[in-house]
Amino acid sequence: MTDYFEVHARDSAARLGELRLAEPVQTPALVDEIVEDAGSLWAADRELPAGDDAQLTVLPHRGFPGGTASEVQAAFAVDYPDVEYPSVAVVSSEHADDHGTDAYVVSDGQSIVGHGAALVEAVVRVREAIPEDTALYFSGVATPRNVALLAYAGVDCFDASRAIVKGTQGKYLTTESEYFLEDLAELPGCLADETDPEAFTREDCVEHNVAALEAELSIVRQRIRDGRLRDYVEGQARHDQWLTAAMRELDNQWGYLEERTPILREAEISAATEDTIRRVEIQRYADRVTTRYRNRFSNPLVLVPCSARKPYSDSQSHKQFHDAIQWRAHLVSMTSPIGVVPQELETTYPAQHYDTVVTGRWSEDEKRFVSDVLGRYLERNAYPKIIAHVPDEGYRDIVSRVADELELEVTYTVPEGGHPTDDASLSNLATELSGELKYSKREREHNTVRAIADYLLGDGAGDALFEDIQTTSRYPKIQVRDRADTQLATMVARYGTLSFTLEGAKRWVESDAPTKRVEIDGFVPHGSVLAPGVVDADEEIRVGDEVVVEGPKAFGVGRAEMFGREMVESTRGIACEIRHVEER
Repeated sequence: MTDYFEVHARDSAARLGELRLAEPVQTPALVDEIVEDAGSLWAADRELPAGDDAQLTVLPHRGFPGGTASEVQAAFAVDYPDVEYPSVAVVSSEHADDHGTDAYVVSDGQSIVGHGAALVEAVVRVREAIPEDTALYFSGVATPRNVALLAYAGVDCFDASRAIVKGTQGKYLTTESEYFLEDLAELPGCLADETDPEAFTREDCVEHNVAALEAELSIVRQRIRDGRLRDYVEGQARHDQWLTAAMRELDNQWGYLEERTPILREAEISAATEDTIRRVEIQRYADRVTTRYRNRFSNPLVLVPCSARKPYSDSQSHKQFHDAIQWRAHLVSMTSPIGVVPQELETTYPAQHYDTVVTGRWSEDEKRFVSDVLGRYLERNAYPKIIAHVPDEGYRDIVSRVADELELEVTYTVPEGGHPTDDASLSNLATELSGELKYSKREREHNTVRAIADYLLGDGAGDALFEDIQTTSRYPKIQVRDRADTQLATMVARYGTLSFTLEGAKRWVESDAPTKRVEIDGFVPHGSVLAPGVVDADEEIRVGDEVVVEGPKAFGVGRAEMFGREMVESTRGIACEIRHVEER
């Protein structure tokens, strides 16, 4: 727990934070000038420093290099005292623990940088051992090339010592490499037109390296604000093999990343590399569609390709599909990197919040991923007939793989070499559906809000909450009401989520639907609930989730600004924003 560090925003495990010193420092940041080291207890006994609010004080410590035996670390462990000023404890990545300080510096950080798996394991172990509202500090490791990945993994504080050392060695650092000064015919970057490389000294090189590191951190902070750090890291990691390995190892830490990744954001996902498939947002969507979503239509299934325009139903191609289908089939879009998108979830993040590189050719990784998602979807959802209205390029291969594996009969309506919007293709589609009964627009709206409830809250939530409802307004801004005309929720078209009213929240609590509940102390919140007021919170809560807020004096509903465990552990920051509240 801390009084001197606060997280303001998240982008997966990366955080935009604030060291609340006499002069606040926004993180991720270099902290060389605000850190005072009280010294190592290996060298001598140390007096407890006086400390002050202008700096981070590293308390007297014993640092353990990587590989130090557990019994040695236990025998020489330091009992850190409680102090009234901003403090830092030194911990080993192998045996980190909560010492009640505001920040934690990793003693063996330098030995694990350069090894992707070791770095990720170390960061995850330390981050999960210390409170969420404390800063993680890696010393002696940051360069302009690696600091974005380190911040993305969850590191908050750095120093410039590595960049300085390399400068004294005559190494010129950039965001993509490092160069010996004598090997440069010209200086990369902003100095190229101003400085003769032969006149550029090692002192100049030190100054440049530190400035380049600070500039890269400013980019990282802006990317976190924009919710676009992952897009940047996917490109940046390509400059070093171990950084690429670290990014992929981090993707394998599903529990660590998923807990910290918001369920929605304003930023568009840029699917520019195949690593995008491994992103939490993509994997989470695929998981929920194949474990929570349930088809409620009795009509045939029509598989169609995605469109560049989102939501898909606004595109010209999908309007043509609709004209041919005429409410006689359930439409599911196939796309990389999302997988499959039932028509009810076409607005749900990230289905309408991504853009991808279009080449007309599918990679094997893309085919394998979409085939897996489609297969799991069809195992869970049975249809009386399956129609694949897809072109040859990639799509047909994917459908054929799944059909063969699950022994399903599929009808293809696009002639070989044809296009789904050709007259012949659309005519074939309409003919295949002739004689099928139409479903109503109202049925589509009811099924949409139920499907979104399943997706957001858990399997079965849609029926538990909205079994007997009526809908008003026009899709996609649907209002959900009960038979007594009491409004329960509104569909938020921008993110494909549900915004509950107080009556809707009460029904939620009383139903069998999985809840996302925040228990607060004895007060009535207005506008927001701060973390110190949270008594308990469901661990399943993610940033952006709809939550019920309950306490001895209040009942309310709003949206989470922290994940569940963070709400309970933190002593600063907004836990959730309140939309509606009533006093008990």
